[in-house]
Amino acid sequence: MSANTVSAKPKNRLIKLVVKDFIQYRYLYLMAAPMLAYYILFCYVPMYGALIAFKDFSPALGILGSPWAGMRHFKSFFNDVYFTRILRNTLMISVKNLIFGFPAPILLALLLNEVRQGWFKRLVQTISYLPHFISVMVIAGMLIDFTARNGVINDLLALIGLERQTMLLNPSLFQPIYIISGIWQEIGWGAIIYLGALTGVDQQLYEAAQIDGANKFLQTLHITLPGILPTIVIMLILRMGQIMNVGYEKIILLYNPTIYETSDVISTYSYRKGLLEMNYSYSSAIGLFNSVINFILVITANTLSRKLSDTSLW
Repeated sequence: MSANTVSAKPKNRLIKLVVKDFIQYRYLYLMAAPMLAYYILFCYVPMYGALIAFKDFSPALGILGSPWAGMRHFKSFFNDVYFTRILRNTLMISVKNLIFGFPAPILLALLLNEVRQGWFKRLVQTISYLPHFISVMVIAGMLIDFTARNGVINDLLALIGLERQTMLLNPSLFQPIYIISGIWQEIGWGAIIYLGALTGVDQQLYEAAQIDGANKFLQTLHITLPGILPTIVIMLILRMGQIMNVGYEKIILLYNPTIYETSDVISTYSYRKGLLEMNYSYSSAIGLFNSVINFILVITANTLSRKLSDTSLW
């Protein structure tokens, strides 16, 4: 028997197993097909456009026809006078979002888990996650109106003797406004995941803890939090992979040149360079740099999680 015949047998066996698996689970594959097509068309195919970052792109010449520029656009970005500012703002907003925004849904889920009145629990859940469905443009319009000199927030501050001001013209107030509004918008939606995880915690553990005399705080500390810890770790790893992706849509709608000092981030700077100044290659270099940093962060976070615990994405 020839070597080719021997090597062909495992291949044929593998093909038969794959075909059998597709036939047996055809409905599951059919359900997964739209999502798979989405990621292929809108996430993987556009990666071809990353070549623009290494070229002097001209729409008339196309991606392949444009001359190569090497790493020149990356060097220009690193030497840009605004590089330090936009990197600092991006990291500051992301870290503050992580510190204050990430625990907020967990705390809300823990509080809702202790509510025994079903109607009140459903009411709070509905009210808290409704802002997630409000358009970013509407949210930005509300913030602009509320923080205006004659807005409702200034009316409340005037009642306690503070001076009125247009808050979105004050550089020191932009980041708190952005972060607090983000927490308000996403806290209810994020809590849904943790409420689902809380249903998987064994109730017998709480009964045993009550017999041992543990109060609610100790039960939360030693039973509830360890029970949902894998979910928290997974969500934290995913959050680390987006730490450089500050939501530029809301920032663009809220910021102005007066507060660029604290509001201008990598994504908004890339938007101005790419779409407003039509410097496509430079903008692509900025976006690719941002994506590489996010990739490194998610790999690092997953590696640390796997070493420190039994939970990881892969």
